[in-house]
Amino acid sequence: MFDIEKLRFDEKGLIPAVIIDAENSGKILTVAYMNKESLEISMREGTTCFWSRSRKCLWRKGETSGNRQHIIKIVADCDCDALAVYVRKDGPACHTGADSCFGEVLFESQEESEPFSYEGLMKLINGRKTEKKEGSYTTYLFEKGIDKILKKIGEESTEVIIAAKADDKKDTIYEISDLAYHVMVLMVQMGISLEDIKKELASRHVIDKKVKQEKMT
Repeated sequence: MFDIEKLRFDEKGLIPAVIIDAENSGKILTVAYMNKESLEISMREGTTCFWSRSRKCLWRKGETSGNRQHIIKIVADCDCDALAVYVRKDGPACHTGADSCFGEVLFESQEESEPFSYEGLMKLINGRKTEKKEGSYTTYLFEKGIDKILKKIGEESTEVIIAAKADDKKDTIYEISDLAYHVMVLMVQMGISLEDIKKELASRHVIDKKVKQEKMT
């Protein structure tokens, strides 16, 4: 176990702590400061405690709002002068009520900068519906409407079958990806979320039911 005596606090006895959502792909929630006492309290109580530089006092996150941050682990950087605190949060991290304190985009590369996630893709697809982008194929599908979207799903389903029948793994992966994308476009069009699908699958015990269906046919 790491000895906190090895940590390098600054001249004011503080060390920056990057608070990270352990349940949401490493999303940064906020950056705060700890002194040795607040760090020890955090480790002892299992929830984040900081030093407020403005109020000059200890500050337990969530003590008034109830939005506590339950610590999963604390990691020091290579120079021992900064901490990464992985948490499971009870509510918004920001005093504004936002999920994260980081929301103002100063610069964004045109290249994909974040790891792929279905949630991220759904958000992107939804953005092409609410804020139409000229030249976007996704925006084009929404403008054409549900009949066009359903037609594309039918076409992509056929392509999956053809590729799989030919035992072409690479092509099958490609076509399944096309099909999955168009299904997600349909979901956004109809207001269906990923959580809706997860709940439906969880309620079915889908593997057992499919086996039973196969036996019955």
